Amino acid sequence: MKMIACFRRWLASACLAGAAMALLPAAAAAAGLTLGSKNFTEQHLLSELTAQYLSGKGYEVAQKPDLATVILRNAMEHGQIDLDWDYTGTGLIIHHGIQQKLSNEEAYAMVKRLDEPKGLIWLNPSALNNTYALAMRRDRAEAEGVRTLSELARAVNRSNGGDKRWQLGFDMEFAGRPDGLKPLQQLYGMELSRPQIRQMDSGLVYNAIRDGFVDAGLVYTTDGRIKGFELLVLQDDLNFFPAYAATPVVRKEVLDRNPGLADELNRLSALLDNDAMSTMNAEVDIRHRPVREVAAEFLRSRGLAKEGA
Repeated sequence: MKMIACFRRWLASACLAGAAMALLPAAAAAAGLTLGSKNFTEQHLLSELTAQYLSGKGYEVAQKPDLATVILRNAMEHGQIDLDWDYTGTGLIIHHGIQQKLSNEEAYAMVKRLDEPKGLIWLNPSALNNTYALAMRRDRAEAEGVRTLSELARAVNRSNGGDKRWQLGFDMEFAGRPDGLKPLQQLYGMELSRPQIRQMDSGLVYNAIRDGFVDAGLVYTTDGRIKGFELLVLQDDLNFFPAYAATPVVRKEVLDRNPGLADELNRLSALLDNDAMSTMNAEVDIRHRPVREVAAEFLRSRGLAKEGA
């Protein structure tokens, strides 16, 4: 997924969810599975990977793509969607209102526990963590000796005494949000004056970093442009950003009537990480290859589909 700002806007309009859900068909019969996904490239890929993989195992899978977060969640709770890929941060922040800072393991354990009484089972989380990060051009980061956010803060602060102060790019929402830029600066001791903060559309930050318009900027960790533009994601060494581990979520009654389904999905989940997903995202978003083709190639490369399938 992935992000917090968009989710909050969707949450504010949750009253529309009931009407939109009427457009969804009833849940699939026992012989089939209804697989939901959200409306961005990574979710399209996760859905297609799952559909192709499970189809190869004999399941009948119907995909329902491009659903807003709140609508998808309500459809899961009401039995209109059987399974999806959700993110631990989304589950905690959007669905349960949990704002406290947690480790990856703590976040997963808490959302799993909170959703179980609702009949929604979080299976094994993948190593795919689509959260916020700050990134730099790789060659610039290596030249400056910057690999972590603490090192970035020191480099920014050193530049403030010179002729060329560092410029950082952020989307407008993150720059002004009370749990966004200001607490990030406080945690890392990063001294930024207003002229050093370049606010722009989130999609333009990647180009701004690549073209040297800003020295570093806010990105999403699995975006294909990170690889495509030779950017380096800086380590969040003080764990400011929440975990967003992509995880298969399945209704309990669906798992009960399909005893092998959990094992199959856990096998797929174990093969997904940021490197694999950013590569697939780049194939779709930069090289403009079809999602179906990219998903099939990944499954074949991991031995989960036959050659030529």
